[in-house]
Amino acid sequence: MLSLTSAELTRLAQYDSATIANAIEKFAVRDQTEGYASMELVCRYPEQPAFVGYAITCTADSTSPQLSGQKRPNKLYDLYKAIDACDGPVVVIMQDLSPNRLRSCHAGDVMSTIFQRLGAVALVTDGGVRDLAGIRQRAPGLQVMSAGVTVSHGVPTVVEVGIEVAICGLRIRPGDLLHGDANGLVKIPLEVATKVGDAADDVLKREADTVALVKAPDFTLQKLADKLGWH
Repeated sequence: MLSLTSAELTRLAQYDSATIANAIEKFAVRDQTEGYASMELVCRYPEQPAFVGYAITCTADSTSPQLSGQKRPNKLYDLYKAIDACDGPVVVIMQDLSPNRLRSCHAGDVMSTIFQRLGAVALVTDGGVRDLAGIRQRAPGLQVMSAGVTVSHGVPTVVEVGIEVAICGLRIRPGDLLHGDANGLVKIPLEVATKVGDAADDVLKREADTVALVKAPDFTLQKLADKLGWH
């Protein structure tokens, strides 16, 4: 797995995710309809800056009933160990397997604090989370992206760790490089990751030039067409 330097990761985090998505298009490494999560995934702290990190994946179930006196196997400690062992910022990915996803809950303020302490910069799940105010207080700076918020944790269980998962239309493997913010979540192909920063600078320059033309006092649609090559 290609590992970026701390400086390279910090640079990528300076851009918003929409700019990163545009920059990736330059390299034609995937179809433009792929590589990002759907609008079902909601950023819970949109005021925070973008995050960049490597995926640590798991599947989880919180709504399968548990009979009194019985305990289901739970690989939560395996998830903690995987986060702790990662050399670099971690994005914890939790795919929901619950039979009732709309009532699922896979993390609250305590678990999120542990995630952050072990090296996570974000938690992403297609299920639910809770304790939004508590996470903000106890794990400040940790981003949370989820499909919903629920009040109870149910019977939280980590089923498998370190497998390919799917989150709101985005396939994610362990070690994938992810970038997220209020705009959503995008996967950065590792084969071009070191070039995306320069491409993002080009995107921003082109956009700034276009906006300057549009806002100029002498703007006309023909001038825009000439600049963009519309004939």
